[in-house]
Amino acid sequence: MMSAAQSTLESKLEALQCHFTWDLDSSRSKLFRLRDKLQDIGTEEGYSWLGHIYNLQGYIHYQLGFIEEALRFFSRAAEAFRQIRNTVSDEGPWLLVSYGNLAWLHHHLGEPAESQAYLSKVDALMNKYPSPSQDELHPEIYAEKAWTLMKFSKDKKQLAVNYFQRAIRMQPDMVEWHTSHVIALVNAFKYCNKKLEADIFEKMKIAKEHDPENLYLAALYLQACAKKGEKIQDEVRELARKVLRKPVSSYSGIKPVLKLYRIYVSMDEAIDLAEEVLERHPDERYLKRCAAICYKKKILLHKSNPLETGVINRAISLYREVISLYPHSSLKRKIVLADIYGESNHQAEADEIYEPLLESDLDPEEAQMLYNCYAKYVHFIRKESYKSIEYHMRAAEIPLQSSYRKNSIRTLQRIKDRNRNRMCRQIEELLANLQD
Repeated sequence: MMSAAQSTLESKLEALQCHFTWDLDSSRSKLFRLRDKLQDIGTEEGYSWLGHIYNLQGYIHYQLGFIEEALRFFSRAAEAFRQIRNTVSDEGPWLLVSYGNLAWLHHHLGEPAESQAYLSKVDALMNKYPSPSQDELHPEIYAEKAWTLMKFSKDKKQLAVNYFQRAIRMQPDMVEWHTSHVIALVNAFKYCNKKLEADIFEKMKIAKEHDPENLYLAALYLQACAKKGEKIQDEVRELARKVLRKPVSSYSGIKPVLKLYRIYVSMDEAIDLAEEVLERHPDERYLKRCAAICYKKKILLHKSNPLETGVINRAISLYREVISLYPHSSLKRKIVLADIYGESNHQAEADEIYEPLLESDLDPEEAQMLYNCYAKYVHFIRKESYKSIEYHMRAAEIPLQSSYRKNSIRTLQRIKDRNRNRMCRQIEELLANLQD
């Protein structure tokens, strides 16, 4: 039976604002993917967010069962905040989340004295640095919560936008908050009405003026300009030169710049740029990943054009290497590699990748993606229409809303409407059950 002291401690822990109380539960596969994404930010380009990065890394490692790593990251987060804020005092409201995380971790480790010590630190900070608004959290908490949700989950990006707005309203002088707020807006409203799109564009323009060194934001701004019909080729090339001078990081802007090259300049120039960056930094796994994406797009989006053997071999080589460099988060990359093999008339190699994946233990989100992709593969490459239908049905049956499920349902609906397939009755029954 829980003692009164234990009950009081747990009540105080539940009241904290930190990663352990923000409803961040997720599958192991998603946690591994996120861990890799955070590692790819690096420590230089993500400097202003370094404390937040370490806090989220600590929580992810705790969820994955790596307790010592979790403690190390939480401690590094607190130290990073002290260095980044560059204030006279070593303590400040930016440490509220870090201390909350450490209180929870020591509680889970069965160390109540250490947990209570961090709770006391949280109380002292809240008394010394109260929120500017009595009915709201401290802006430092809103900002960290917003950044975390933006990274953690697609379906929480709108909430991240709201939290950034609250933080900025109370503390408007934080440039990086404005920048991340705009990036969160872009991600949350990729498919929005024209009025909202114009509003986001104006916010993006202002944020870019206040944060001119953020080349990731600059790339998003050029993309928005292109959608408005502006010619951006020269600006894209100029931005690429700036990106090349930045430290390697997923924050440097290289990935969105390569996307701009592929869409608005040329696919071949995109590949040349990717290879140039990789030649400068041959051991950087993130750059190999970016280069692999360029080759994938060239192969899978230009199916009607016969491709040189060298292009296909380079794509295969890059994907094999990237898969080995991201061993816990490469399901999608394995599927892409299989599809490249299939498109280049190496069906046996494609089957060798797909078969063990289909027998592996996947979470529902991963299984849905795999079934949808495999359904397309067996239809277009192996010409097995009934098997394709079977896997589209499997993808549709998994009750998770995703682009993969929508695609499978649309495909099944088209087959049913044509009414030329002996599986039409089964498809009709499945679709009817999905609507119940």
